[in-house]
Amino acid sequence: MAETAYGVTVKLLGLLGSLTCQELSLAWGVRNDLTELESTVSAIKAVLLDAEEKQASDHRLNHWLGELKDVLNDAENVLDEFHCRVLQKEAMKRYGSTSKKVCHFFSSSNNPLAFRFEMANKIKGVRERVDDIADKKDKLNLAEGLEDGNITMHQRDMTHSFVHPSSVIGRDEDKENLIRLLMHQDAGRNVSVIPIVGIGGLGKTTLAKLVYNDEVVVSHFQLRMWVCVSENFNVTRLIKEILKSAVGTIDENLSVDQLQIRLRKLLENEKFLLVLDDIWNEDRNKWIELEDLLLSSCNGSKIIVTTQNSFVATIMGTAPTYNLDGLIQENCFSLFVKLAFKEGDENQYPNLLQIGREIVRKCKGVPLAVKTLAGLLYSKVDEGEWKYVRDNEIWNLEQKEGDILPALRLSYNQLPFHLKRCFAYCSLFPKDHVFTNLQLIQFWMAHGILQSPVNENQELEDVGDLYIKELLSRSFFQDLDVQQICFHTFKMHDLVHDLALSIAKGECSIVTKDSSISTEVCHLFFFDNDQEVTTQLEKLSKVRTIIFETKQPVLI
Repeated sequence: MAETAYGVTVKLLGLLGSLTCQELSLAWGVRNDLTELESTVSAIKAVLLDAEEKQASDHRLNHWLGELKDVLNDAENVLDEFHCRVLQKEAMKRYGSTSKKVCHFFSSSNNPLAFRFEMANKIKGVRERVDDIADKKDKLNLAEGLEDGNITMHQRDMTHSFVHPSSVIGRDEDKENLIRLLMHQDAGRNVSVIPIVGIGGLGKTTLAKLVYNDEVVVSHFQLRMWVCVSENFNVTRLIKEILKSAVGTIDENLSVDQLQIRLRKLLENEKFLLVLDDIWNEDRNKWIELEDLLLSSCNGSKIIVTTQNSFVATIMGTAPTYNLDGLIQENCFSLFVKLAFKEGDENQYPNLLQIGREIVRKCKGVPLAVKTLAGLLYSKVDEGEWKYVRDNEIWNLEQKEGDILPALRLSYNQLPFHLKRCFAYCSLFPKDHVFTNLQLIQFWMAHGILQSPVNENQELEDVGDLYIKELLSRSFFQDLDVQQICFHTFKMHDLVHDLALSIAKGECSIVTKDSSISTEVCHLFFFDNDQEVTTQLEKLSKVRTIIFETKQPVLI
């Protein structure tokens, strides 16, 4: 969904609590309905985070959230009409008769009493529909009171340190580069930290495994340890995991103080290599607490950190960040052939090999995407099945746990609520679209999804700029090109765009001459300017955004 049901409730409650809405409710005699609506929406909001976390495994929840979002969007539209009416009223006070023409243009009725009656009926109808939806939630066993950011996220499987070198293609140069960094002696530091950064599925963990098991590295370090951190950066847990990796089993009943003594003694005068795989922690104080326990080793000890977040690399790294690039096309194809065919069978199917080359282009250099699509086709020789994979967007194909979109969704799950909303709206723009910071901020502002500034010296544009920087640091945007101090461009990786589409589902649509548009669509991007827009829109009642492709997209 372009915006989660939780996101719509936040916006709706903001509208209901505004001074404008309060003024209207008194003036138009609808205060009771709006008060009841606000109370019901607040009760629904209390369980929504739990519902949205569980919906993937519960069809009833998925259906309920869809119904809920429909009625909440309708409620928002009605309240928007209220706000428009107030603006008209204020315009008449300020500008007199000229503004009457504006009011005439916007009003659905020239009769103020009729318009008021129409709005009152709409509010009552929406309130009754929300009540009906709210009654259903009691049968869904949802937990109340969860706050955004405290829900349990689905994390990736724990990783281990082994990989067979023959199963890895195209990472020899990266491996040698990292080994050189490991062998380099950093003056003045006992322990150096080397971050590897890139989007999910790029092969950061695989590269770390290759380096970890290389003969040169094994002989260089007296002690090697591997810990998969994932989202739970708990220092006590990490001390235990480091000790287990080094010595095997430990006494789980040891106190934190006993654990830290054992860790420091273990590392004392040892040149070690520690891999901390899959880091999400942005709290520098937590890292410093762990780092202090690792500094008693010999000079030349190294820590490799893998992360999707460049900010994590900044707070942890002491060496320059190693930004991992995608595989070149030929290596991607070699990997695809290795995984899609039984050994030696590929030469029997030259037609499938050609289709395979076209499929690999969709993967944009990301090995996990190659593995996902190759896995869908393994041992299949029906040309129609291969063409189906070639001709469909990755987000629309079957995905299992550990495949590319679930892997990318882990990074989406880690986003704070306000960034989730803003990211999902980016699905409305086509692949390879070159974003400008000013354009995207205005787009977010037009949809009312930027949070209010936290201090009086901050403008809404400043908030949007902070959001862009954070999405850049988390690898949701890439190819940053700073052209002027306040103007820069960036793009979204095709697979990240697929992730956004999978979240937006049918609510965002890029329209071409051959498109069929769902009646549920809320946001449209017209890719061909010469299309007959009226014909396409006349049966669509839920459209809120229309963008026309120009040198600078026009938002309606």
